[in-house]
Amino acid sequence: MKLEGSVCIVTGSATGVGAACAVMLAGKGANVVVNYSRSEQEARETMVACMAAGGEALLVQGDVANDADCRRIADAALERWGRIDGLVNNAGTTKFINPADLDAIDAADFHELLDVNVIGAFQMIRAVVPAMRRQGQGAIVNVSSNSTAIGGGSSLAYVASKGALNAMTLTLARVLGPEIRVNAVSPGVIDSRWLKDGVGEAAFAAVRDRYADAAALGRVAQPEDVADPIVWLLEGADYITGEVLMVDGGVRLGAGLAKPVRPAR
Repeated sequence: MKLEGSVCIVTGSATGVGAACAVMLAGKGANVVVNYSRSEQEARETMVACMAAGGEALLVQGDVANDADCRRIADAALERWGRIDGLVNNAGTTKFINPADLDAIDAADFHELLDVNVIGAFQMIRAVVPAMRRQGQGAIVNVSSNSTAIGGGSSLAYVASKGALNAMTLTLARVLGPEIRVNAVSPGVIDSRWLKDGVGEAAFAAVRDRYADAAALGRVAQPEDVADPIVWLLEGADYITGEVLMVDGGVRLGAGLAKPVRPAR
């Protein structure tokens, strides 16, 4: 898909991976819808950064858990530019609850996370599909998590929601093709406000160090590390659909368990 002159919606793009995606897309000439639910000031900063990068940008508030908001976000893009070429389903939420403490989580926690992480992603996809079909093309990338592959994460509800998102990615890739491609990326620990706010600065430092020691690439991700393959799946992967791409620095390889001894140089 050619990004120059395209129209891309990035949900949850006030900060972190979403913001990095929006700015990267704008730098390639895309017109970008910057979406936020609560972080208006940060979203405005992302919009300004998009315009500085060379693209047009439109700020749209909306909660993806609300279907009317999803349709309004899509309609805003159509009203401004008349088309929708790409969607990055980045908006997500979690609750930091020890997965080993089964009594600390209840059905309401599951419902809250599923509403945003799964149903919200579906509602955004449903909102953009008619425009993409009229154009005869479109690309969607869902932001999942490597927690589905390693059996850990911020909470059981979070891991379950991302597993459901992966399954939905595969099904939608099948039913929306050949016009619309649907893929997902599964990042691990990211150096972003989202995790730092969730666990606190001190705990994040410990998580970061443990992760870096276990990862084959020896570090946690920066938001741009995750945004780059997302943008590639939109722009440069025209024969790829139904894939869930791990973007975790190789942590699932268990590199920290048996790191090779490197010869002296």
